[in-house]
Amino acid sequence: MIFNEFIQQAAARLIQARELGLPCAPVRDIIGETDIEAAYTVQRLINDVRLAGGARVVGMKIGLTSLAVQKQLGVGQPDFGLLFADTQVKNGGILLASEVMQPKAEAEIAFVMKQDLVGDISEDSAIEAIDFALAAIEIVGSRVLNWDIKITDTVADNASASHFVLGDVRRNMGEVNLASVKMQLRKNGELVSEGIGSACLGSPIKALVWLAQTFAALGTPLKAGDIVLSGALGPMCVGEAGDTFVASIEGFGEVSFSFL
Repeated sequence: MIFNEFIQQAAARLIQARELGLPCAPVRDIIGETDIEAAYTVQRLINDVRLAGGARVVGMKIGLTSLAVQKQLGVGQPDFGLLFADTQVKNGGILLASEVMQPKAEAEIAFVMKQDLVGDISEDSAIEAIDFALAAIEIVGSRVLNWDIKITDTVADNASASHFVLGDVRRNMGEVNLASVKMQLRKNGELVSEGIGSACLGSPIKALVWLAQTFAALGTPLKAGDIVLSGALGPMCVGEAGDTFVASIEGFGEVSFSFL
């Protein structure tokens, strides 16, 4: 991992971008394109600032679950970031477009955990630890100008997390086959993205297992009550003020929000 002064410099750049609402240059010119450990250290520094300001973590998001996007960024694994309570948008609610930098929307499956996920983590143990699943829309936003990102840029930037919306239909794990569920995302009534559960690392459950194993190795297991956004089921779509997004996921009904 690179020297601490460069970690601090990269964090300061992204923090300033967030505070000013002005996208910045990529941080890979400071920490490089391949030092993922350094990028996560930057992410932790930035999130510590948010926590010190009173923000509350409610879960995690998984990014880079698409093999095509992994190939594009030259990586062989997903990434993760934290979800904060003040970034949740009510289903059918309104979000100021100005609160998101360079916003895009994507539809996915979310999980809420009923128990800590520790020990020998497998698909079976992950399913047992899930309370229920719901449809979700993640609103991603990049603090990096023009989404000019490589893996270290997005990891440092909290996996490009911004806001999220959870649906109202809760499903138990025995009620649906998550690998085969179909998704459609519409913007202002027009179909802009579609996909299937297997597009997310083969299944949203497989994505959850990856996250749980990664967090367990870090000594911070997934805990009861955590919300987990498991990753997009189809391409993301650019949004702006005036747009309304409605995602429908087979068996989970609809989830929606509007930009003001």
